[in-house]
Amino acid sequence: MFHFMVNAEGGLTAAGYAVCILAGIVLFGIAIFFAGKNSEGKKMSAKQLVFCAVAMALAFVTSYLKIFNMPWGGSVTLCSMLFIVLTANWYGPKTGIMVGLAYGILQFIQEPYVLSFFQVCCDYVLAFAALGIAGFFAKSSHGLVKGYIAAVIARGAFHALGGYLYWMDYMPENFPKALTAVYPIAYNYSFLLAEAVITIIVISIPAVAKALAQVKKSAV
Repeated sequence: MFHFMVNAEGGLTAAGYAVCILAGIVLFGIAIFFAGKNSEGKKMSAKQLVFCAVAMALAFVTSYLKIFNMPWGGSVTLCSMLFIVLTANWYGPKTGIMVGLAYGILQFIQEPYVLSFFQVCCDYVLAFAALGIAGFFAKSSHGLVKGYIAAVIARGAFHALGGYLYWMDYMPENFPKALTAVYPIAYNYSFLLAEAVITIIVISIPAVAKALAQVKKSAV
């Protein structure tokens, strides 16, 4: 089914890149449509569109600023997840999930690796869409921090699921069987939680927290 999109090494062919880019554009269009919706049902504003676009661009750029690379995929980046979480904090979980979906496609285009359709869903589409659940905490006290923590946990759950369903089959024969049950969880949360700690420290700095609050006022 995916032979025309995926090469023998698990990367994307030219057709694969074209399909993914098209999917990313469509998802981003849906995301900015929902970003323009508010509780009163008003139409999309140019300002909201710009804020979502800038947030996604910043997330993509900072995903290249890697503090540490894991040996089998995953890395600690310079707060890249935060920018997707911010869209959820500004405009709610629906928008955050859609922006996360579009961003997941961008991440797939950036560093694609395909074992199966459902592996791609777990590692890219669903994992990054899960960052949008941060929007459920937007109106609570310290909502950005709470939402960010929940988003990281949710993203890690999908990565771990992909590890159990697919990646463990590719481990060396001498891999300790006793670690099979915990390895996908430990591996994926190791880099996600490391980045989460760094990000939470940064956004808890009073000057940064004040600046983010001002940005939110402008965004909404």
